[in-house]
Amino acid sequence: MDGMSATGTFEIDSWEPQPPVADQDGIAITQVTLRKTFHGDLTGTSVVYMTMGTTPVEESRTYVAIEHVTGELDGRKGSFLLQHTGISDEGEQSLRVSVVPDSGTGELTGLRGEMRIHIAPDGSHSYTFDR
Repeated sequence: MDGMSATGTFEIDSWEPQPPVADQDGIAITQVTLRKTFHGDLTGTSVVYMTMGTTPVEESRTYVAIEHVTGELDGRKGSFLLQHTGISDEGEQSLRVSVVPDSGTGELTGLRGEMRIHIAPDGSHSYTFDR
């Protein structure tokens, strides 16, 4: 599976925000659980445990998350974790989504890689998964 790319789309099926864990001087920290469904080379579902930080500047914010993906990648069944680190600096965005080393189970044992998430102008989501 080294040196290959998987592509496809995903939907966010649910978005479950919790009350802010901190909210002071325009800085807020909120936790959200969301669920996704993947299509394409990766098929399956995931649960994302996200912590978001917002600032008084609308376009400056951050999030970190751990995503537990269960499904099939190129015909191999199992599960794995993804770690997300995203930041927006007055709209200039940076996002890194990495497979957590040694988190693969079943036929996905040993999986490594990075996922890029693309959001189209119409709001639809797609991914490219390099491994």
